[in-house]
Amino acid sequence: MHALVAFLDDTADQEIRELWQALQQAGVPSGRRRFPPHVTFGAGASIPARARAAVREELALLTLPGLWLSTLAAFPNADNVLVLAAVVDTELLAVHSAVHDALAGRVRHPSGPHLPGSWVPHCRLAERITLAQLTTGFALLHPVTPIRAALGPVAVLDTVTGTAEVLRQR
Repeated sequence: MHALVAFLDDTADQEIRELWQALQQAGVPSGRRRFPPHVTFGAGASIPARARAAVREELALLTLPGLWLSTLAAFPNADNVLVLAAVVDTELLAVHSAVHDALAGRVRHPSGPHLPGSWVPHCRLAERITLAQLTTGFALLHPVTPIRAALGPVAVLDTVTGTAEVLRQR
């Protein structure tokens, strides 16, 4: 699986890592933390070279907006994911839409939850947790202190191998 992600600036990265550590200490496993804190803009079975080139060109024309990660939320499904969701504004949606215009028809088996109209921009805090751990995580982090994040490098992550190809630096 490939994911198109934007990493967070150093300060926001550290704040998310502190939340991961607090959750871990409270018995809520932070899940796969092989990758630095990030927001996923798109995903699919494969993001091939021509799709990466198109996204790279599109990103060169865009200004990446800052984010307010301020909503503690959950995706209650088989993985039970605890997230810190971003405030959605027109700038963020415009970047997301532009990226997906570049990806359209080029990604094999695109991920539905990351498509325009379905996307909830967020940073994962914990995943594959029990309902009890989800409840503990909410209780620990509520009320959440919003995190202001600048979007840093944008990359395609191979979620199996852990490799990343940076498409745009800060």
